[in-house]
Amino acid sequence: MRRQKGSSSSSPTSWFSNFWASANRSKTLIGPSERSVVGDVLVRRLGLFDLILLGVGASIGAGIFVVTGTVARDTGPSVTISFILAGAACMLNALSYAELSSRFPAVVGGAYMYTYAAFNELTAFLVFAQLMFDYHIGAASIARSLASYLITIVELFPVFKGHIPSWIGHGKEVGGFLSINALAPILLVLLTIILCRGVGESSVVNSIMTVTKVLIVVFVIFAGAFEVEVSNWSPFAPNGFQAVVTGATVVFFAYVGFDAVANSAEESKRPQQDLPIGILGSLLLCAILYIAVCLVITGMVPYKLLGEDAPLSEAFTAKGMKYVTILISIGAVAGLTTTLLVGLYVQSRLYLGIGRDGLLPAFFSQVDSKRHTPICSQIWVGFVAIIMAALLNVHELSHILSVGSLTGYSVVSASVIVLRWKDRAVDRVSGSWISMWHEGVTCLIGISLCGFACGLCYRYGAPFVFSVVALLLAVLAIIALHFRKLYVDPPGFVCPGVPFLPSVSIFFNIFLFAQLHEEAWIRFVILSIITIGIYAFYGQHHAHPVDSDQVVLDGPES
Repeated sequence: MRRQKGSSSSSPTSWFSNFWASANRSKTLIGPSERSVVGDVLVRRLGLFDLILLGVGASIGAGIFVVTGTVARDTGPSVTISFILAGAACMLNALSYAELSSRFPAVVGGAYMYTYAAFNELTAFLVFAQLMFDYHIGAASIARSLASYLITIVELFPVFKGHIPSWIGHGKEVGGFLSINALAPILLVLLTIILCRGVGESSVVNSIMTVTKVLIVVFVIFAGAFEVEVSNWSPFAPNGFQAVVTGATVVFFAYVGFDAVANSAEESKRPQQDLPIGILGSLLLCAILYIAVCLVITGMVPYKLLGEDAPLSEAFTAKGMKYVTILISIGAVAGLTTTLLVGLYVQSRLYLGIGRDGLLPAFFSQVDSKRHTPICSQIWVGFVAIIMAALLNVHELSHILSVGSLTGYSVVSASVIVLRWKDRAVDRVSGSWISMWHEGVTCLIGISLCGFACGLCYRYGAPFVFSVVALLLAVLAIIALHFRKLYVDPPGFVCPGVPFLPSVSIFFNIFLFAQLHEEAWIRFVILSIITIGIYAFYGQHHAHPVDSDQVVLDGPES
């Protein structure tokens, strides 16, 4: 009997049943009085101002100094509209993040934790993997850009110009995906040390650098405003509205970073009040700065004459204001530094959250008792970035970026909708409820597929009728969600227009997903398969479903 039982338990059917049961585990909402904290935790040191600077620091980097000119070459002065459209789309995502950050204010995890509570363990692990891959490539890419900018500033001094080998800062191509860079790893080591010392020290560095770059951008806007020639704004959209929409899909990623605020939940002094304001406030400030810069540079110089590598610098040089270009270079360095600093910070907090849940080895969950920082996670994040920045041609890897951001944003928007159902059905465990839950998830998947289909039609110039059909099917799915479900407003910040606004957010995110390189789609599939394999052979056996299935609903305020 025992031998038969052991044979049965190891059969493929039994193994799959256990895997499926583990994969469908989810977190349960509890109140703060029910929470038991074991071990060292992070310290709440971040106020509202710190959170806003954190979001701005994560978002405004090379984008404001480079992307504006690149897109303006295709869209003309209407690049301003592109930034407005992209900002509006990001605001839909930010509203979902704001509600969930208010709803889960006490612990780290961000998109991973929201997915764990709304859907299940495996989906949360997949979201984590896609996001983390983006973060790792992004950190290496930004580190190399920062190294290149620093060398450019040093070469302004005649004694250094032409005497610094390319492998030190600009990178020396070895062939294929290999490229040697010596300065980028050094910068990553320094920032990792700052982050390991504590959130207080890293917050001070981020605040100083972020304020510096914002002041420089504001100065650039006002200095350039006096050089604007209104005639340069005509024609406003020389290549039509389609170019404006295409531009919006490009500049969308210039806003990515506001989610960093949500990942600082466990270190916020007043998370339930400050996190939503920090998320929305930082995004709004970034949008204002982007739009103002676009108006100024397209007004200073005809859009056809804007450079693609350094449009701001070249615009002021054309007006005989070379002294401003030095400030712009300093602002670019400050911008890249804060973006890199916050990116490394976010990664370590995500690893901390998933380490606590047991889906990755326990050392990721360790918090230093003196510094109150996840030093092991932080060192691991820095190590991965150092290796990639030192050896890999991140320009080639950039083609597979942004998959994680778009995937994570879509699932977060879906989580807002799903968790509104869960509130209403806490003690409804009948089969009919399960059926209704699957019906709702099917509608969300349908909206995603329609967004992808519409994006493909737009990308490859399919007949307009196909896009209309995809759009109508998405509208029907949203209507079904509205009339087939009842929604209850949660405590704290409430995302308006549920399920409509989150559904529109999902549709547009997946529409943008369809605009990515084909290599990005392949990366999504391959990484998902690898992640499922890791979960099957490690995660499902080491997760703590009893200890970690409780998420604080209303966290402490201090």
